[in-house]
Parts: sequence; structure tokens; C-alpha cells
Amino acid sequence: MQQVDEGTIGAAGKVLAVHVAYWSRADQRGRTPALPSYFLKPSSSLSLSGGTVERPAGCELLAFEGEVALVIGTAARRVSPEDAWSYVGFVTASNDLGVYDLKYADKGSNVRSKGGDGFTPLGPALIPAAQVAPDALRVRTWINGSLVQDDTTGGLIFPFAQIIADLSQLMTLEPGDVILTGTPAGSSVAVPGDVVEVEVDSPAAGLATGRLRTTVTQGTIEMAEFGNVPRSTEADVVDAYGSEEVARAAGALNNGVLAPAAPQAQWLTADGTLDPALKARLAGVATATLSAQLRKRGLDNVSIDGLQSTRPDRSVVGLARTLRYVPNREDLFKTRGGGFNAQKRAIDSLNEGEILVMEARGEKGTGTVGDILALRAQVKGAAAIITDGGVRDLTAVAGLEMPTYFANAHPAVLGRRHIPWDVDLTIACGGTTVQPGDIIVADADGILVIPPAMADELANDSIAQEHEETYIAEMVAAGHSVDGLYPMNAAWAEKYREWATIHPLPDYANDPAEEARP
Repeated sequence: MQQVDEGTIGAAGKVLAVHVAYWSRADQRGRTPALPSYFLKPSSSLSLSGGTVERPAGCELLAFEGEVALVIGTAARRVSPEDAWSYVGFVTASNDLGVYDLKYADKGSNVRSKGGDGFTPLGPALIPAAQVAPDALRVRTWINGSLVQDDTTGGLIFPFAQIIADLSQLMTLEPGDVILTGTPAGSSVAVPGDVVEVEVDSPAAGLATGRLRTTVTQGTIEMAEFGNVPRSTEADVVDAYGSEEVARAAGALNNGVLAPAAPQAQWLTADGTLDPALKARLAGVATATLSAQLRKRGLDNVSIDGLQSTRPDRSVVGLARTLRYVPNREDLFKTRGGGFNAQKRAIDSLNEGEILVMEARGEKGTGTVGDILALRAQVKGAAAIITDGGVRDLTAVAGLEMPTYFANAHPAVLGRRHIPWDVDLTIACGGTTVQPGDIIVADADGILVIPPAMADELANDSIAQEHEETYIAEMVAAGHSVDGLYPMNAAWAEKYREWATIHPLPDYANDPAEEARP
């Protein structure tokens, strides 16, 4: 195949880019445009595979965006959507790089935030447009070898033909012009030393661009104050990282209303996972005890009810990730239900120890997860899956080490009743509210949702409660009446204190980080 070279870049009179074009990206941003909108990038931003891109000095929010790039082959003016694809000469991979620290400077035109030298690498190969179906292309992005974006053009809000026809209403698209067609979910921030790779392929045609490779370097020359200098709001940080949850996990939100409460941050590790010491303490107590302590704090509606477990012998503790299904509507399922949809994205993005909680509205007439996706969750290191809907392939799912909590078994696929709609937002499951980052604790008695800010205190008080109850059980076993013992009156409380001096709290109650805390 023909390669992207200096001649390809030199032929690009203009570079046009679509703002939000994929359903998955719109889900992340929380807003779906009714019609496409665009911005221009200078042709001087174009570069070849294997090059570098400089993160300007003073900037911290250099974001990558893997995209399908269209190279116009024939001049197009006022073309129809039906004919539009015939005006495309080639398809290739692109990376629509930009610094969100300068997004404010040009009021949405992105001149400086997206227009830097090397901010639009293309290549390495050109796929002839006539040999592929525009709605069956795949775009994937890797950062340092890890896959972070994976979607198909079946997930586009605006098909390529609509974009081409729309742009041609007011301007002539000339041979060599490049259209960047938007990025799917998974775009985030790259730092100096990172290697970002993007590939576009047509699995049906067996054609691929190869990986477009760009290495991030650090700029050393500060921007002069006779122009706008880098600055960002927390909203810019969230947009750059793709979502508030990703930004928090990266430690990029440290102040203002978006920052996590101190008690929550205190019990998260640097990579955003649950602190092992807190996890051990919560795992060491029963949900019945935790429930009593939550009730003392006025929280009565924090249990996920009505579910059964494939592994009732197991207890789990983990951070919640969330997925929401909406009732099936056939026209919407065509655009949101197939391909690498929200369900598959949620499962494929799970991290070690996380628990995927699904809102299925208590609908029992179909499955919401089956053996293949449950296995994928286990391989990703998930602690559990929780759904208030049905499960398919129950025998296989029950055979996994990872527990799945579900309402019932059902053989139907989710498309019978559901559309996988969005991920990592506040949902309802089993009669309670669950937010991403909530702590889930489950055992044979049930499933609890614990607000992270109170988890430390809750664990300590639950351990103390169970320690007392161990003593009470010993006294009852020795023949004592529960009158005055359960709960303990002053006399029994004094005896308990004597007993406790030679019966210390269990080892899991000892937090190894305690002495290091200020």
C-alpha cells in the first residue's frame, strides 16, 4: 500500500476536525450533539509516523486522540450524502493531539491548543477508500503498549458521508485535504516519554494502516507573556483525562469542588486502587456488622437487595465501577447495542480488584452478562460482577473463581430488553444508589455500598463491635443469660475490658500505615 510521506502532507491544503462524533465519547462528556461541528488545524501540524511531539513547557495536559483520517481524492462541493464516500481517496490513522492548558485561549477555535507543530501525525499507510466500507473500520490506540481505545465506525453519531456532505455545503474539499473524524472513548493524557500508537484497519477487507507511532518529549522554552500562557481549570483536567474518575485515579484533581474528600483520598493508593490495609479490615468483618454500624450513622438504604451469588462461599471487597442499561428501543440499539458497546467497554476497562455494578432496572427477562464477558472480567482481575438483572450461561459463570451476583438465570441475550448505554456514572442497583468509587462489601448475608469517606471509621468500629460480640458469645456459651450481657451493662463492660487485655484485636485490624500518618 502507498505510504504517508512528505508529499501526502504537502498536498494537504487544510485539515478539518470533528468535535464529538462517537457515542462512546458523548457518553463520557455527558452531552450528545444534535449535528456535527468542526474546527481547523493548520497543515503545519501534520507529521509522519515515528516522530516526536513536544509537550510545551508549562503545559501538563497533552491529550492524545486516536482517529480515522480521511484524505480527499476528488474535489467535492455541495455533494450529497449518497455520493460523498466516492470523493474520499484514502483512509489512514491520525492522532489529534492537543494541550488543554491552552484551550481557554482561543474560545473554542483550538488554534493554539490543537495547532502545534507535530500535533497531527498521520500514517503510516494509506488504505484506498474504495476498498473498504466506511461503517466497518476500526480505530485502536495504545499508550506504552497498553490498549486504551478500541471502537469501530459503527459507533459514530455522524457517518462519514454526513460529515463530508455537510462540510462541502460551504467550502470546496480539495484533493489532499484531511478530515479528522473524531475520537472514541479512552482518550486521555500523555506525558514525556510516553509512546502513543494509533492504528486503523478494516477487518473485513484485511487492510490496515499499521501503527502510527509518536513519542512525547518535554519542551524547555517557556511561553512568553506577550501571549496567553498555559492555565487550566478542573473542568479542563476532566476533559483532558476523559472523565472525572480517570482524572481522580491519576491524582490530577487536588483542589476545588471536584477534588475527592480527604478521607477517601487517604485510603486510595497512588494508582487509584483501594488501600490494602483498609481492604483487609473491611474483609475481616461481616456485612451484618457493617450494616449495624452504617445504621448508627443514619444510612439505612445502602444494601443491594434481592440478588443471589454464584459463589456464596466467597466474600469480596472492591471499588465500584458502574454500567447502566436502558430499555431496548430498536432504532437506538442499532447505534448503541452492537460492536464495542458500553457493556464491553466497561468490562474491558476493569482494573484489578474492581467490582462492576450494573443497573438493569430489576428486569429479569434477559441476561445482562454471560460466560465470555464474565471470564474477561475475571482475567482483568475484577473482584466481582453485580447485576440486578439476569445472567446467561449460568453453569459456566458459576464455575468461575470470581463471584457474580444476579437476580436470576435467563437464556436470552441482553438485546431482548436492554441497550448498554453508559458507564462510570451514578446508577441504581437492587434498590440503592451506587457511584463509581464507592466501596462494595459482599458476603453470604448480602451486598453493602459504603461511602469511601467513612470507610476507615466504619471498619474500625465494626472490628471493635465484633471483638465485643466474640466475648459475649463466649459468655453465652458458658451458660450466662443475655440479660445485661447483650447489650452489656456496666458490670459486664468492666469484665469485657479485663478480657480484652489478654485478647487483642485481630491482626487485620492493625493498619500498617497508621504510624506513618501525620
